[in-house]
Amino acid sequence: MSTITTGFLDHKIFEIVSEVAAEKGVRAFVIGGYVRDCFLGRPSKDIDIVVEGSGIEIAEAVGERVHSNVSVFRNFGTAMLRYKGIEVEFVGARKESYNRNSRKPVVEDGTLEDDQLRRDFTINAMAFSLQKEDFGALVDPFGGIRDLAAGIIRTPLDPDTTYSDDPLRMVRAVRFATKLSTDQMSFQIVPESIESIRRNLHRMEILSKERIVEELNKILVTPKPSIGFRLLDETGLLEHILPQLSKLKGVETVEGRGHKENFSHTLEVLDNVAAFEMEAIAEGRLKDYIFEDNVEVSKVRTEPNVWLRWAALLHDIAKPATKRYDPALGWTFHGHEVVGARWIPKIFQSMKMPLNEKMKYVQKLVNLHLRPIALVTDEVTDSAVRRLLFDAGNDIDDLMLLCNADITSKNPRKVARLRSNFELVKTKLVEVEEKDAIRNFKNPITGDYVMELFGIEPCNTIGQLKEKVKNAILDGEIENTFEAADAYMRQCAAEIGLFPKE
Repeated sequence: MSTITTGFLDHKIFEIVSEVAAEKGVRAFVIGGYVRDCFLGRPSKDIDIVVEGSGIEIAEAVGERVHSNVSVFRNFGTAMLRYKGIEVEFVGARKESYNRNSRKPVVEDGTLEDDQLRRDFTINAMAFSLQKEDFGALVDPFGGIRDLAAGIIRTPLDPDTTYSDDPLRMVRAVRFATKLSTDQMSFQIVPESIESIRRNLHRMEILSKERIVEELNKILVTPKPSIGFRLLDETGLLEHILPQLSKLKGVETVEGRGHKENFSHTLEVLDNVAAFEMEAIAEGRLKDYIFEDNVEVSKVRTEPNVWLRWAALLHDIAKPATKRYDPALGWTFHGHEVVGARWIPKIFQSMKMPLNEKMKYVQKLVNLHLRPIALVTDEVTDSAVRRLLFDAGNDIDDLMLLCNADITSKNPRKVARLRSNFELVKTKLVEVEEKDAIRNFKNPITGDYVMELFGIEPCNTIGQLKEKVKNAILDGEIENTFEAADAYMRQCAAEIGLFPKE
């Protein structure tokens, strides 16, 4: 059997694993995603090793050889170590059988062939031998290399068996078709698999929401996530996973006037966000704000923000509920951003997603996504810009990216005109921010100061005075300084008969 080690198995760890396995009298193989990505020319730092024996025992021996700590997960029969910038996971070869009411398999020790049979897709079942006699030989019993060259997602076994045993594989099929597709080559799920997914949709009931969301997140951070959501729709999975998104489909016509097809628009916006964000990341233009030791610090973003992608996916989610036809105006979706923002916690809760600041971030972007667009068409006043900066805070750059992505039309001239105007809004934002420092606005007047100045106890008046100061600063009536705010607050207090204590 010919070997293909050149460039694929040059890393020292493969030689070490080969030596340790030989000493222990077992066979070891590289399997799965690393093998697939070698042929695709994609860099990978995650290596899976399958051992015909104890994967944990080999991992511990390799860890001792390379002086690396080994994390052992005995419940799963796996172990993991890190060596020179890569992560290596070891598992014993196994065969599996499934109970119909669970996706958790009954596991027994097995051979490499048994292990390959249990894999989800042919392109993930390929293995490289680590035996000295045929080091680097490709073990490919299901034609994975052929399917990889053809851009095909296919199961090793009958798809009904594969998907019924573990229905998460149906979503994984969509994820791999999305992840592996490029402008040069599109990956397709074979027709018999598409039909099998439709037949096995009822099996989705045994899956946890968390595992489904994990797959959705991986689809969302791909370069062109619309591929995945169109496949989810084509297979019927979308209706089971996120029915609110399915309701965006279709165009209603009254008196010969139709509205934009909101499902396609949403996916176009999602792809735009993915492209714009990756461009901004490459240029170092986006920052993430986190707290370290209770101090907020900013870090340059280096990876896609999956929650920005969720905001793009859900930004028009309430359009079906707010759709109205007005003979004078045509189709309207008034208030869809407000209703959509109100829906976000319910959607997140139903999908077992975090209800913390990540949900609030998505909710904020959905609620504000029309504001910058309104500034494009209206006169851009400093006051309007200050209020946008105040409401968006540190999320202003992501909001602007989303809004820019939301400019879509079949008329390229209209898109060019709106984007040109949008650049003017961005310039205005920078000017106002540099002048007024509103993004992280903190009211110069505190409640403690008001109580001390006027000698009063906590009451509504304090909040009212602070609100007047805040609005005066945002409207440009006074400067954003303590001195200007204090003078204005004293004036407002005098108007209601409140004066500093003697």
